[in-house]
Amino acid sequence: MSQFLSGPYCSLRLLDCGARVIKIERPDGGDLSRRLYLSDTEIGGDSTIFHAINRSKESFAVDMKDEADLAALKRLLARADVMIQNFRPGVIERLGLGYEEIRKINPRIVYGSITGYGTEGPWVTFPGQDLLAQSRSGVMWLNGDETQGPVPFGLAVGDMLAGAALCQGILAALVRRGITGEGSHVETSLLEALVDFQFEVLTTHLNDGGRLPRRSSFRSAHAYLSAPYGVYPTQNGFLALAMTPIGKLADLLGLEEELAPYRDAPETWFTSRDELKAIIAQKVATATAEHWLSVLQPADIWCAKVLNWPELMADDGFKVLDMLQTVERDDAVSIRTTRTPLRFDGTRAASLNAAPRIGEHNARIREEFSL
Repeated sequence: MSQFLSGPYCSLRLLDCGARVIKIERPDGGDLSRRLYLSDTEIGGDSTIFHAINRSKESFAVDMKDEADLAALKRLLARADVMIQNFRPGVIERLGLGYEEIRKINPRIVYGSITGYGTEGPWVTFPGQDLLAQSRSGVMWLNGDETQGPVPFGLAVGDMLAGAALCQGILAALVRRGITGEGSHVETSLLEALVDFQFEVLTTHLNDGGRLPRRSSFRSAHAYLSAPYGVYPTQNGFLALAMTPIGKLADLLGLEEELAPYRDAPETWFTSRDELKAIIAQKVATATAEHWLSVLQPADIWCAKVLNWPELMADDGFKVLDMLQTVERDDAVSIRTTRTPLRFDGTRAASLNAAPRIGEHNARIREEFSL
């Protein structure tokens, strides 16, 4: 009983783990993400994002203002293992489908809720939208160069992290139910997931006198880490350099003289971070990424060429993972999309059915569950 990304991402991951997922939608338009376009691409009348996050689910269309439909939905919930909802706080209770109400008809249910900012406090009524949650979480101040101002992630990272967190909680609650026989209410929010995402750097901040990190003003990649950590242009693309002793890097890049003042003074790798990066960047730009990989990788320097999507998909390192699949529907809809990131006993599950049409499975579900 969720739409857009966070709840549907949670149920997608449960589906990939073997769950049967019945998506509850409104008869008049369904999930709003059916029309939430990332581009001008739609397939079978629905957005690519809807197809990506709702593959192999079933659709049961319900008018919650219709008493008969609402009663049918409650009978379905009485037999469900898990319910997921991401309505704004208070809405699900007004519909008569809050946890306390559903627990009365199904004490074993694991009830999962995602909100924007929890269920208490001054932010409760604000829209729980990913960009807005990123803005309030502080995470934007970790991205980009020092001179850029806040830089958001180019993905709906709050939605995805909240969905993943809820999935973990639901699985734990199912394990506990197997022991105690009792269900439970699992809750998270976009803000809580984004704060947890920052646990490493926030812990440093909280135990460092509240001192804020300073992003590098040149080739920044991490607000806390010292040079050479960053991404550098080469003659034919970009090279990422992770944590590496400056002395070792100086010898391999032929920068012994330029980096001599820094090689035995690790404190300068942070205090002179931008100056060091500028020296390294000037040298890296003189050759191809492949040249530097041939020099650095044999010396166990942590580095990688920065790949775009076509380069990633053409590489054997990606191909061997077999992470793409084609899902289809009986109305000739065919979607190329990703597969689950999980493998069980060496096997990655495939879900070959495309996302459903609104109410596509109504007749079958009503018959199966006597609704």
